[in-house]
Amino acid sequence: MSDQQRVAAKEAAMQFVAQHFPHCYGAILAGSVVTGQATATSDLDMVLFEEDAQSSYRESLVAYGWPVEVFVHNLHSYKEYFASDVKRAMPSLPMMVAHGLVLKGASELAPIRAEAQNILTGGPAAWSVEEVRAKRYFITDVLDDFIGCHNKGEAICSAQLLFTRLAEFVLRTNRCWIGDGKWLLRALRKYDEPFAHDFVAAFEHFYSTGEKEAVIALAERVLAPYGGRLFAGFSVGK
Repeated sequence: MSDQQRVAAKEAAMQFVAQHFPHCYGAILAGSVVTGQATATSDLDMVLFEEDAQSSYRESLVAYGWPVEVFVHNLHSYKEYFASDVKRAMPSLPMMVAHGLVLKGASELAPIRAEAQNILTGGPAAWSVEEVRAKRYFITDVLDDFIGCHNKGEAICSAQLLFTRLAEFVLRTNRCWIGDGKWLLRALRKYDEPFAHDFVAAFEHFYSTGEKEAVIALAERVLAPYGGRLFAGFSVGK
């Protein structure tokens, strides 16, 4: 089914709930189709609450012309996922629950959505001094590999790792949530749009020209407020 033929996102989600989860406690449509960032390959992210579900599960399928990602929870299992997301500083489920579009059970889901919003508002736990030192060391390690590498393919691999580690460092040292893949960049843009622009531009320049200076300068800029690069004197488990 083409984009022109398939059912609109909200209507498709409503039909999906009615057909597959008619007795669910609550249903939420989340993701790019709700935030206005949908693309031609976007799917429907559905969070379903079933009181009698034995355990949480995830399932992928196609319905009404849409790829659908289903996340099913009972009224207790979601708490474990909330806690796990908080621990890794990637609040995927709280984000979907708090910011998604409620399709069914608005009053029933209100306490759970409030719980999710409180998590998002609170932010992740601050890194300890030891954690910041460790992250500085591992950024320095990959930065040195990047600087010294003369093989373009290997340099690209180092750049990709550096992109992730630097973005994570900026966000976590400022007590901001992080994300995976595109969500990491979206989190960086939410934190500081001009900085995120400079961040992407530095890596784009390297990928298109092979010149490393802008990326190196970016890394130095990120690390400078925390003491700069770290190698000599770092130890673990000594």
